[in-house]
Amino acid sequence: MADESFGLPRLAAVYDPLDPDRSDLDAYLAVAEEFGARSVLDIGCGTGVFALLLAGRGIEVVGVDPAGASLDVARGKPGGARVRWIEGDATALPPLRVDLATMTANVAQAIAGADAWHGTLRGAHTALRPGGHLVFETRDPARRAWEGWNREESYRRAELPGVGTVETWHQVTEVDGPLVTFRTTYVFAADGAVLTSDSTLRFREREEVEADLAGHGYEVGPVRDAPDRPGRELVFVARRPRA
Repeated sequence: MADESFGLPRLAAVYDPLDPDRSDLDAYLAVAEEFGARSVLDIGCGTGVFALLLAGRGIEVVGVDPAGASLDVARGKPGGARVRWIEGDATALPPLRVDLATMTANVAQAIAGADAWHGTLRGAHTALRPGGHLVFETRDPARRAWEGWNREESYRRAELPGVGTVETWHQVTEVDGPLVTFRTTYVFAADGAVLTSDSTLRFREREEVEADLAGHGYEVGPVRDAPDRPGRELVFVARRPRA
């Protein structure tokens, strides 16, 4: 199930304008270059920003996401026809042999359920060619990022062309061990509509993630730092063995 932020057409349409700075993707573009990737599986591709950046570099891309509304946005962008878009998740992919699989931003943490998480790791492993890599990030639980997810610290007001003024903010509604649930509120000044989206992220410890990867047959490399958020993110690089 996709969160309303990605699954409701009205919210999917404003997702990119409300978050225009995607410099966090530069590190993933660098990883694709580092590993010489000619084919990439973008898990949780959303509105297709990263997938289209890759496609623009001549890379063969498959983007998978459970939110049909977000994929509609992705398909409608310039170059959208260059990417193979799949509505679903990594647990039920067609046969693939990609050089690189990615989960950018909050995608890995948004796969909060144990079955879905392990299914995703299995699906990515199957989709990778021998020697291919899986790369994703998670927030370091020790930094307790959710403590700043409140109206006072997250409030934004944006003027969007063709949409008008949109106000947004986050508010944590529950912290249950590694699970953090929060609500994002959207207020559209044009008609007074107030829409909300509830999301749950799982904050996994480094050792847990490394054990999960090893348990699904990956070779786990050194954990990296995220250049855009130094000291706050854990970037995992795992490899499907050649033999």
